[in-house]
Amino acid sequence: MSRCLGLRRLRGFRGFHGFRGFDRSVLIAAASVTALSLTASGCVVVHGEREVLPATTRAEAATALQEFTAAYNKADKAYDSSLDADHTTGALADIDTARLTAGKANSPDGNPRHAPLKLTDATFTIPKKAGWPRWFLADAAGNKGGDSRWLLVFTRSGLDETWQAAYLTLVAPDEIPGFAVDEDGWAEAVPANATDVAVPPGELSAAYATYLKNGEDGEDGGSAAFAEGPHTSAWRALRTKQSARPGLATQYIDEPMTNGDYAPLALRTEDGGALVFFTTRHFERQTAAAGTSVPTPNKDVLALTTGEIRRTLTMEFVSNEVALAPGDVGGGDGEVEILGRIQGLTSAKGE
Repeated sequence: MSRCLGLRRLRGFRGFHGFRGFDRSVLIAAASVTALSLTASGCVVVHGEREVLPATTRAEAATALQEFTAAYNKADKAYDSSLDADHTTGALADIDTARLTAGKANSPDGNPRHAPLKLTDATFTIPKKAGWPRWFLADAAGNKGGDSRWLLVFTRSGLDETWQAAYLTLVAPDEIPGFAVDEDGWAEAVPANATDVAVPPGELSAAYATYLKNGEDGEDGGSAAFAEGPHTSAWRALRTKQSARPGLATQYIDEPMTNGDYAPLALRTEDGGALVFFTTRHFERQTAAAGTSVPTPNKDVLALTTGEIRRTLTMEFVSNEVALAPGDVGGGDGEVEILGRIQGLTSAKGE
């Protein structure tokens, strides 16, 4: 897995006229290396990357979770993103790096409020699949986040690579679905282009971005059906309320993120649907009325801001979500439910 330690450069805003551009049993070796099998006729080469096998063992998955937690705690205590850089990737890496960067800028000696994260009662859902990346889901109780379960998706692209956490969301225990497993307890990975769920996992990021812009029946159309909730209808209502405050206009842009380390990952549920982890990017641009200025943001936002804040402040966020996409049985279009979302500011620009 590749990982960028620098903050993402703020990109130009498409759709804002005249603008360019807050509120983290089978050994894997058998699946990953070329094995030689002696037969009566000689040696047969078996390419492990083509075999459908479990992504890892449960013991190795437990070790990966322990190593991530230890690295996360070291990085959080020191406000030093280099200390867990080898254990995070994708959306979680973006959110975590920016958080630690801002923390270091404001507290150079480290995190004065550090309290070690403890993850217990962990279970592991490990899919059988061919090829890379291989990945698995860890579901654990945490000493932070109330009664919510910590869902972490670990991934890697080679046998010699370190398992890295790409997705982190917190979900209420009773909202986590049961997963379809075979007789040995191995789960099923749902392909990005699967057509037997309400929205293919590979299209869910774009569908969510479209929904945030248009709602269910937006003028541009093309929006998938999303169930009402804090990350859908309530979030859109809050944006509408904040978009036209006296003396301050706020504009929003939402974009899908689906490539490389941001690719969606999905598990088959018992009822034939899919639990999908995916990423989106969000921009929020605040513009002050003539003769006024943008309200001064908090110190963490300022630590990630380039330029001088006068009339405008444009903030970029990365968000990782987990959604339940129902099975598309008989051609039905069920509503997608967003079960959890963690979003973090990754950069900002003042003008």
